[in-house]
Amino acid sequence: MKQLEFETQINATPEKVWETLFSEETYPKWTPGHRFEGNWQVGTMMKFFDKDNNGMYDEVLTNNPQKEMKVKHLGWIYDGEISPQGWEDVTVSYLLEPNENGTTLKSKVNSLDEFVDFYNGYFPSIFQKIKEISEE
Repeated sequence: MKQLEFETQINATPEKVWETLFSEETYPKWTPGHRFEGNWQVGTMMKFFDKDNNGMYDEVLTNNPQKEMKVKHLGWIYDGEISPQGWEDVTVSYLLEPNENGTTLKSKVNSLDEFVDFYNGYFPSIFQKIKEISEE
């Protein structure tokens, strides 16, 4: 396991950044071709799909609006069917901190070693998209 951290400054309110991150309307804009199913409530399952109906599913651990969302990765989805993986503590947190220029968006990822390169390439690009959408 490796703890990764990513951060960007966004010139928008935490409310606007939160909406960009977690609304059904804007989520597909920063994750092109992807969608989610679920309601982001603590203890519920969220499913994330690509255009081929594959993806992953998570449990929502924390939902503190405009401040923190934390999910635990549970497994893969293949052709719409869940496939549990037994990952111990693979989590992703989004943290929003208001400041004089808007919001600092941070993410903390507890990653399996095999996914470190993916996250290191993925998060900078999605953070740029989230920034652009939030600042529109």
